[in-house]
Amino acid sequence: MTTVHEAHDTIILGSGPAGLTAAIYAARGNCCPLVIHGSQPGGQLTTTTDIDNFPGFPEGIDGPTLMQQMEDQARRFGTAFVQGEVTRVDLEGPPFRVWVEDEIYLCTSLVIATGASPRMLGLPNEWDLYGRGVSVCATCDGFFYKEKELVVVGGGDTALEEAAFLTRFARRVTVVHRRDTLRASPPLQKRARENERIGFRWNSVVSAILGDKEAGVRGVRLKHLQNGQEEELACDGVFIAIGHTPNTALFEGKLEMDEGGYLVTRNGTETSVPGVFAAGDVQDHQFRQAITAAGSGCMAAMQAERYLETLQQAKS
Repeated sequence: MTTVHEAHDTIILGSGPAGLTAAIYAARGNCCPLVIHGSQPGGQLTTTTDIDNFPGFPEGIDGPTLMQQMEDQARRFGTAFVQGEVTRVDLEGPPFRVWVEDEIYLCTSLVIATGASPRMLGLPNEWDLYGRGVSVCATCDGFFYKEKELVVVGGGDTALEEAAFLTRFARRVTVVHRRDTLRASPPLQKRARENERIGFRWNSVVSAILGDKEAGVRGVRLKHLQNGQEEELACDGVFIAIGHTPNTALFEGKLEMDEGGYLVTRNGTETSVPGVFAAGDVQDHQFRQAITAAGSGCMAAMQAERYLETLQQAKS
């Protein structure tokens, strides 16, 4: 039997940095927010062991601790939480309707902070080694690899940007690409080829990541696609740069998206439907940082609050 719950001023989908920051601001603005955790409570940061670039933590902080502290702060101001995954939305409101299995939650404003999922290689142990030598973010983790040997997987703009950034720290960066030509823009290709710290393995894929949870990554096994031969390459870290997939399937046909599936926002975090706002990686394919996600979560909550005020003034 379907249960319809009492309406909230604001519902926030997702509990990463964007969602929890939105919750903190919405709760402090008396917007009575409800956060629906989603499939990965705390977002991608819960799989990150060390965060050194989030302001306010001079000694760094591990991801799960940071996200728990943000959740505790949101609860302190009165945010309610629901554990579950949204299966359907109706944006023909307000009120907007959000389904979590057979429960329906109503809201006057909606903040979408469902994030994006990194595209991985599909290897058996890549998630076991995530944060222990496997990364999808050079800006986040490059600092930990001073004078180390690294592998970057990919051949597009992101891969070469990551490789170039990593040469600020690493002794050597090897770009592994499945073709013999790069997809990146010519200026990025030129810069990478001229960088003495960047090398290339063409027509190759990473068929295995070598290492374990205790010791971390110690190397990769490369398979040459033309002759099938395999070889091991020693390295201290593997950066996977083959793109991200925004978690926006729920909103197909309901909200404007770009060609990559990211939600299109204007004037800050406004989507194509009034009263619906998007924050964090679900609408940001460029920066994808915890601090930028948190900042956009703040913006979304403040814009949702102004939207609610406008509706209230229209009624009076």
